Amino acid sequence: MDHIDTIRRFVVEEFLPDVSPESLAADYDLLAGGVIDSLGLLKVIAWLENRFGLAVDDIELEPDAFRSIAAISDFIVRVATPARSI
Repeated sequence: MDHIDTIRRFVVEEFLPDVSPESLAADYDLLAGGVIDSLGLLKVIAWLENRFGLAVDDIELEPDAFRSIAAISDFIVRVATPARSI
């Protein structure tokens, strides 16, 4: 499932109020671009936990998982999908 639009709206509302959601590319580097800093990252993680019911505390977090809107969407899918045992 693609969560790009939901994530894009959140990022714009919280971090880029003067930008239209449509103008923020899904692959734009939010960390290198200064949109999200370390405190902002905590805000994103708390939002993901609340919005998508993810237990992020139990997951080893990597900054690259939050580098772009597309990466965050991939992270949600990966975390929300239970691992299959062989």
